[in-house]
Amino acid sequence: MTKKKKPQKAKGAGNKDKSSGQRERNAGNKGGSHKERNAGNREKSNHGQKKTYNGTIEITRSGMAFVIVEGQDKDVLVRQKNLNTALDGDEVAVDVIKQAKNQGRMEGVITAITKRKKTEFTGTLQVNKGFAFLVPDKGTFMPDIYIPANKAHELKTGDKAVVKVVQWGEKTRKPVGEIVELLDASDTNDLAMKEILIEAGFPLSFPNDVIQELQAIQEDISAAEVKKRKDFRKTLTFTIDPVDAKDFDDALSIKKTRGGWYEIGVHIADVSHYVLPDTALDTEADKRATSVYLPDRVLPMLPEKISNELCSLRPHEDKLTFSAVFKMNEQGEIREQWIGRTVIHSDHRFTYEEVQDIIESGDGPYKEEVLLLNSIAQTMRKARIQHGAINFSSQEVRFQLDEQAKPIGIMIKESKEAHQLIEEFMLLANKKVAEYVYNIRIGNNQQVPFPYRTHDTPDEEKLKVFSGFASKFGHKLDLSNPDALANSFNAMLQLAKGKPEQHVLETLGIRTMAKAVYQTEDIGHYGLGFEHYCHFTSPIRRYPDVLVHRVVAQCLANDIHADKRMDAKCKHSSEMERKAMEAERAANKYKQVEYMQQYLGEHFDGVVSGVAHFGFWVETVETKCEGLVSLQSMNTKDEFRYDEQEYSLIGTYTGRKIRIGDKVKVQVAAANLVKRQLDYELIEDEDAGVKAEETGSHERKRQKDDFGGENRGSRKKGRKDDFHQEQHPGGEHSGARTANDQHDDLAGPSRQPRGKKPAAEKTPGPAKDKTKSTAGKKKSTSDKKGGAASRKKP
Repeated sequence: MTKKKKPQKAKGAGNKDKSSGQRERNAGNKGGSHKERNAGNREKSNHGQKKTYNGTIEITRSGMAFVIVEGQDKDVLVRQKNLNTALDGDEVAVDVIKQAKNQGRMEGVITAITKRKKTEFTGTLQVNKGFAFLVPDKGTFMPDIYIPANKAHELKTGDKAVVKVVQWGEKTRKPVGEIVELLDASDTNDLAMKEILIEAGFPLSFPNDVIQELQAIQEDISAAEVKKRKDFRKTLTFTIDPVDAKDFDDALSIKKTRGGWYEIGVHIADVSHYVLPDTALDTEADKRATSVYLPDRVLPMLPEKISNELCSLRPHEDKLTFSAVFKMNEQGEIREQWIGRTVIHSDHRFTYEEVQDIIESGDGPYKEEVLLLNSIAQTMRKARIQHGAINFSSQEVRFQLDEQAKPIGIMIKESKEAHQLIEEFMLLANKKVAEYVYNIRIGNNQQVPFPYRTHDTPDEEKLKVFSGFASKFGHKLDLSNPDALANSFNAMLQLAKGKPEQHVLETLGIRTMAKAVYQTEDIGHYGLGFEHYCHFTSPIRRYPDVLVHRVVAQCLANDIHADKRMDAKCKHSSEMERKAMEAERAANKYKQVEYMQQYLGEHFDGVVSGVAHFGFWVETVETKCEGLVSLQSMNTKDEFRYDEQEYSLIGTYTGRKIRIGDKVKVQVAAANLVKRQLDYELIEDEDAGVKAEETGSHERKRQKDDFGGENRGSRKKGRKDDFHQEQHPGGEHSGARTANDQHDDLAGPSRQPRGKKPAAEKTPGPAKDKTKSTAGKKKSTSDKKGGAASRKKP
C-alpha cells in the first residue's frame, strides 16, 4: 500500500457528542467539543472587542440554541429571542454578546443566515378568507408559513402540502411561502417518504427554468461533434447493470491487439457535454449534489431526460462518453493509457445475473471477453488488497416491496464476481484520472483545484480501544504506521472469517475508520490504499463527478480555469452526501417499523448491534430489523454502566456483560411508525438471554456509513424520548448507499438495482417463536413480488 503524504487526524475523532438535552443542561457550565460538525470559519475580531463566528446552529426542544463552530471546543449559546429567523441546521453568523465565565459557553446573537438548511417544508394547511397558513409537521420552533391570497385559492383546511418559503420574515412576521405540491394524506407511505426528503433539504421537483433548458438541449449527435472525439463505435462495447436499471452510466469495451495486449476502455456518460457551467441545470445539480435512494423510489440529481435518455448508454445507440482507455495484458499490467472524450455504440446490455452465469458456467454471449475481463479484474483485486486496501466483507440487506410499497420480505445480496468485475475497472479509472490531474501544475507550480475523494487514517483513540478489544480474541493490530495497520487489519479479518467473532470485529472495525469526503487537498485514500483517488464514473448521480469531468477536459485542452470555489463545492457535496444518507436511513427505518408492526408480541432471535448507557440495540436475525432494548424495560434490579473499552454494558452487582455481538432473544414491544421507532424487550429464560462474557455472531450485515458511523455508546445522558434519536449513523440497513458509495471507498464501487423487482436471494417471512406470542397469526406474503429502489454503481 502506498504511504499517505499528509496523514491527518479526522476532525473531532474520539470526541464525545452530546445530545441536545445534555447540551442544554450544560449551558453556562462546560462546553461540548464539536470539531467534527459541519461548521463555518474561525474567529473574527472587530477592533479586538466584538467577536463573530460562523457555524451551524442546533436548536433544542426548549428553544435554546447552540452555534457549533469548527475549531472551537465550546459552542456559542443563543437564546430564542436572539435567533432572528434562524432555524435548526442553518449556517449562521453569530456575534458574541457575553463572554464565557468559569469555563462555560459564550452567549451570542444571530446576525446573518449564510445558508438555509432547507427552504421547503411539509405540513397541514389552515385556510382563511384570502390567505392561508402552513403549520409545519416537523422542525424545532418553526413558525407557521403565511400563504398570500393569490397563492391560497382552492386550498382546504386540513390538506397536507409542501410549501416553499420565498420570503423570510423579521422578528415579528411570519415567513411567506407558496404551494409546491398538495399531498395525498391517504397515501401514508408516499407522504412519509416525501416528508423525509423535505426534512433532509432535498426539493421534490425541478424548477421551471431547468425544465425550459431541457427542452432546448440538442438530442442528436452531430457529425461535427463526432469528429472532436475518439470513435469506439466499431469496438465491442457492453454494459453490465442491474436487471431493472434505466440509467446505464458506464460501459466497457475490449479489443485484442498485438503481442498479447488488450485495449480495454472504461466509458462514462458525458454528462458535462449537456450540463454546462452556470446554467439552471448546473445550478440545480450543484444544489442537490447527489441522487437520493429510498426503499421505494429515487430522487434524481438530474432530470430523467438526461439520466435515462440522453446520457444513458443504452444498447444499439450512439452515445457521447468520457473515457479512460488502457492497454493491458492478462496479468492486469498497464502498458499505456489514454483519457479523453469518445463516442461509443453499445453492442449488448448485460445484467449482473447474466454475467455471473457466464463466469460460473463458462458459456454465454461474448463469453471469451467476459471471462478475460473477469480474470483481469480478480487479479487487480488481489493485488489491491495485497497493497493495503482494507477488505471488509460486503452484504446488502433490502426490503422486498409489493405494488403499494409495503414491505413483505427481506432480500440479501452479496458481492459476487460479476459485481467485482465492474468494481475493479471503475476503481482503476477513478485512480488513473486522479493521478493524471495531480501531476499537472499551473501558475507557480501549483496544483489544479480538483475534487479528490479522500479517506484519512483511522482515529488513534478509537484504534487503541478497538485494538484492545480485538486482542481478547487473539488478534493483534500493528498500530506503528498506517501501512502496517492495514496489513494487520486484513490479516485479522481473514483469520476471523467464519468464526463467532467475525461480525463484531467487522462492525466495530468499520466504526474506527474515518469518513471519506471530497476535498481539494489530496491526502490519499487510506481504505483503498490509493495515493490519489477521485470519483469519475457516476456523473449522472454525483455532482463531484461532473466537476471531475470538467477539470479533466480543461487539462486535456491545456486551457485550465482554476475554480476558486472548488473547496466550497467539495464541502457542499460532502454535506449533501451526508444528508442523503440520513434520509436513506430514515426511510429504511420507516420500512423496518412498518414491516415489524405485524409481529407485535412475537419473539425473535437477535444479535446485540450497539450499546449505550441507557440500553442496547438488537438486530433480529431473520428480519434484519433493529430496535432498542432500554434498560428501563428489563426485569432486573442490577444497575448497568457503559464500558467504552469493552463496547458493553456491565452489571454493577452481577458483573453480567451485554456486548456487541451477543446472541439474545427479544419480543417486539412497540412499533411507532410516526416516530420511526422500534422497541424490543429482552426475553430471559432457561434457553435465552445474555450471559456474562458470552459473545455471539450472526451474518455480516451491510457496510456502515462510509467507513462506519459514530459509536453508539459515544453519546451521553439523554431523556428516554431521545433514545432512538441517539442511534449512531449507519445503525440501520438503508440498503442503498451501503454497498455503493460507502463500499466504493472501502472495497470498490458496487452497483445495486433500482426499481421494484431486483434479482436477489429472498429470505421468506421470519421464523417466529410462537411461545408467549400475543400477536395473531399473519398470512404469509413472502411469495409476492416487489423490491426496493437502490443506488447503482459509484
